[in-house]
Amino acid sequence: MFRILAVLVAVMFAAPAFSQALPAGIDKSNAIVIDTNKGRIVIALRPDLAPKHAERIKQLARDGYYNNVPFHRVIEGFMAQTGDGQNFNGTGGSKYPNLPAEFSNVPFTRGVVGMARAGDPNSANSQFFIMFSEYPSLNGQYTVIGKVVSGMDVVDKIKRGEPVSNPDKMVKVQVASDIK
Repeated sequence: MFRILAVLVAVMFAAPAFSQALPAGIDKSNAIVIDTNKGRIVIALRPDLAPKHAERIKQLARDGYYNNVPFHRVIEGFMAQTGDGQNFNGTGGSKYPNLPAEFSNVPFTRGVVGMARAGDPNSANSQFFIMFSEYPSLNGQYTVIGKVVSGMDVVDKIKRGEPVSNPDKMVKVQVASDIK
């Protein structure tokens, strides 16, 4: 009986996070909604800057690849990284091939979302990061894929660490236009 009550209470408290309205004027076909254990983050993707990367993020969201994936690397004053749905620790990628870089002149400032990669600029695959603050040394070196348009307060609450002990997770990630 206690377990049933606990599940019902958990669902009641989770429901508001999953039923929040999206920001007005957002292009739902180019936005992802990340429901975390800390709250909701909405990212407006930039297919005008990085069409292949934006499409990859949407494909992986639709595949369910990002569900229950941790924020495995979160550095105070720098960024929160996630997206390793293979190994959950920053060493994995998706079943799809790596992407060629799509660098732009958009600077890495607070809320900007970029694609993580290895040493090769053409090695981005599934992992991405959200900036806590401006970081000019990344400009022109990593692909900008979007910007947080709602939920930076949630990003600020993500547990820090490199690696993170008992990390916060992306519980469910969806393309906004797919949400019913």
